[in-house]
Amino acid sequence: MKKISTNKAPKAIGPYSQGYISGNLLFTAGQIAINPETGNIDNNDIEWQANQAFKNVLEIVKEAGADASKVIKTTVFLTDLNNFSIVNKIYETYFISNPARSCVEVKALPKNSLIEIEVIAEL
Repeated sequence: MKKISTNKAPKAIGPYSQGYISGNLLFTAGQIAINPETGNIDNNDIEWQANQAFKNVLEIVKEAGADASKVIKTTVFLTDLNNFSIVNKIYETYFISNPARSCVEVKALPKNSLIEIEVIAEL
């Protein structure tokens, strides 16, 4: 196994890594809408947060040597499933290969984020 870490995505806010490579697969930790430059969630808008979370997770994928086309599975967590259609429109601009996906509503996310995403990518 090999740990993956990049300054272009937020540092872990707990005892975990941004991602790990095992064999030819990358497994990322969930990424919320933290701006890696400020260390904060700079906006409470679902569109802004979705874009930031997707950018964050894809920076980890990039650091591992892949890109969005190599993502084979995503899991999206939303604090309000009413945002599903908004997130879908943004999601399809980042993940044009249509990877397998789960999307669930959760009660809360760290730092009061509205969205979190984790991915599995083939390297």
